[in-house]
Amino acid sequence: MPGKFIVFEGLDGSGITTQATLLRNYFISKNKDAVLTKEPTEGLMGGLIKSCLRKEWNTSPLVLQMLFAADRAHHVQSEIEPILKKGKIVICDRYILSSYAFGSLDVSLPVLKQLNSYFRKPHITILIDTQPKICMERMKKARPHMELFEEEHKLEQIRRNYLSMKNLFPETYIVDGNRAPEEVLGEIIKISGKIN
Repeated sequence: MPGKFIVFEGLDGSGITTQATLLRNYFISKNKDAVLTKEPTEGLMGGLIKSCLRKEWNTSPLVLQMLFAADRAHHVQSEIEPILKKGKIVICDRYILSSYAFGSLDVSLPVLKQLNSYFRKPHITILIDTQPKICMERMKKARPHMELFEEEHKLEQIRRNYLSMKNLFPETYIVDGNRAPEEVLGEIIKISGKIN
């Protein structure tokens, strides 16, 4: 596959969307074809997931993780793989490690691994590690409501999950997200240079 697949992971409010966007813009400024995408997607399955996260409807944790896997399956088939085949860089805001870190609060990790076992692995995973308290402050400023996992004690556990799972994918890098966005981006640009 000629393209490269970079994934951003981290807590809600950690800065992953900001950094994924900045990295895409950086690549474009260097005349490299880069496409930004995210999970959950904007499609039908992604809409169901988002409405569940907003607590507009309720289901079991396992069903929610199955929806995440179904959304990912469609995302990989219809968007990620075709872009990679064209030799472009795909930057994804959340992917499998999010399902593991968030999902394992309520669903066993072996089940989550099985649900996600057929998906392509990223070339590079960038885990932006930001303190939960800082994440909560950022979210309160940016959003009118909090979502399903957005409680500080849950974010503390999700952060521990992320850090304990950092070796599940090759080329996973932990970046300190408690700094100014331009400092974080500088480190990410250096890391992304490893796939050129």
